[in-house]
Amino acid sequence: ALTSIGLTAARALGSYSKLPIKMAGAYAGMSDAFDGPSHHALEDIAVMRSLPNFKVLVASDATQTDWLVKHAIEDPSPMYLRLSRDVFPDLYAEGEVFEEGKGKVVREGTDATVIACGILVSKALAAAEELAKEGIDAMVINMATIKPLDEELVLAAAKKCGKVITCEEHSVIGGLGEAVCSLLSEKLPTPVKRIGVNDEFGHSGPAVDLLKQFGLCA
Repeated sequence: ALTSIGLTAARALGSYSKLPIKMAGAYAGMSDAFDGPSHHALEDIAVMRSLPNFKVLVASDATQTDWLVKHAIEDPSPMYLRLSRDVFPDLYAEGEVFEEGKGKVVREGTDATVIACGILVSKALAAAEELAKEGIDAMVINMATIKPLDEELVLAAAKKCGKVITCEEHSVIGGLGEAVCSLLSEKLPTPVKRIGVNDEFGHSGPAVDLLKQFGLCA
């Protein structure tokens, strides 16, 4: 509801007027599982990254969430923070240094690059370990800032590995995958596979089962 009912205020006060409003979507993706499709925010990144002047950031664990909130308070820009009510596995130790507009390589690799955000970063790491058993060495990037995107890192990873996979608990339309595809199509054409929800609403049920149903985790 934040990025639908609240869109008028976001557009008028944040995007157009450039007031330093901060919007934090705390039930993003399928974390509000049993409330079903009326409450699943699967298009929020697409909505908010389309607004001029808005920054869009996605937390991947508790440490990064803490940093994002503190950063939002200090930054004068209108900003959308995508959070989740699900429990995140810890990826970073307390004191980890983050920077807006910069992704983080959480696993090095040479055969393919997996660019993920939010709770799917930990899922991507688990998938990379399974791929390693088959002799496939996958790099995993945590792209916490969707807008502005870390173009330098995406291009370097695509050049190094030659293949890119994007993973997001979001529609494949307008989210992280499209941001990556838009960049690569213009500056470094590279095969990309987008993993996300394929232009449909979510369902009601346990969040972990929904993630499996939509092919977002094993």
